[in-house]
Amino acid sequence: MGPLLALASALLYGIADVAGGLLSRRANFAAVALAGQLGGLLLTLAAVPLVSGSAPTVPDLAWGALSGVGTGLGMVFLYRGLSRGAMSVVVPVSAVNGLALPVLAGVVLMGDRPSALAWLGVAAAVPALWLVSLNGEHSGEHSGEHGGERGDGPASRAATADAMIAGVGIGVQYLALAQAGAESGLWPVVAGRCTAALAILPLLRVSNERPPEPLPVRLVPWAALTGGLAALALVCYMLAARLQLVAVAVVLSSLYPAVPVLLGVTVLRERLCRAQAAGLAAVAAAIVLLAAG
Repeated sequence: MGPLLALASALLYGIADVAGGLLSRRANFAAVALAGQLGGLLLTLAAVPLVSGSAPTVPDLAWGALSGVGTGLGMVFLYRGLSRGAMSVVVPVSAVNGLALPVLAGVVLMGDRPSALAWLGVAAAVPALWLVSLNGEHSGEHSGEHGGERGDGPASRAATADAMIAGVGIGVQYLALAQAGAESGLWPVVAGRCTAALAILPLLRVSNERPPEPLPVRLVPWAALTGGLAALALVCYMLAARLQLVAVAVVLSSLYPAVPVLLGVTVLRERLCRAQAAGLAAVAAAIVLLAAG
């Protein structure tokens, strides 16, 4: 059950990232992130009675709050990178950073001991995240210009820096939430949505490219829905981390960059380049190895 929950988390996160990235190109990215966290808070509060748990302890809420700080920072910088159009750079860099920190901490500090098969799965997941995010142009299958304004130059370097910061926030989110006790139910996620919103507020003016205008009313429900999907992804991850090693749950949950590719192939009838096909094969191998390990 643990691997299935972690994969459900990846699916929900992938959809939320695509939707959030598109919204961030039409409105201030920090405003989109804030509306998303508030939407996630409402959804999580509604779901609290559905998950059994006793009254949370102060440490449980503290871990959830720390996770939310990571979420807030991660989402703001992720959406800023996505608003610059460098999705093929931002998503894999943030994903790799986001899984590296919890995996290392789980092994070094928490005593996680993944099996040999699980380690092979981790090794397969890292290049898979890069490969699935490539397109034919970036992988060298087409001639001509390489990347344009969104692939080279200062914008690309800035987007990479955003992705690095976002990855640290995502890693803190995963690592801290996994420390909350199973008896706490969904309250750590609720605490995290509150602190995530508070962490985003000072960052509403972090952008020089786009003024901090209010989020258009017509986009508020969509931003809130995006945040709700991300909150559900965190719930699935938290439950998965309670059923298996944190390192395994993090890696499976971090496979969300494959989701936009799969949506493009199945819904939009897009064609895969060789690099993406190899990446999806590596994703499948990682899933099998981690589930078997």
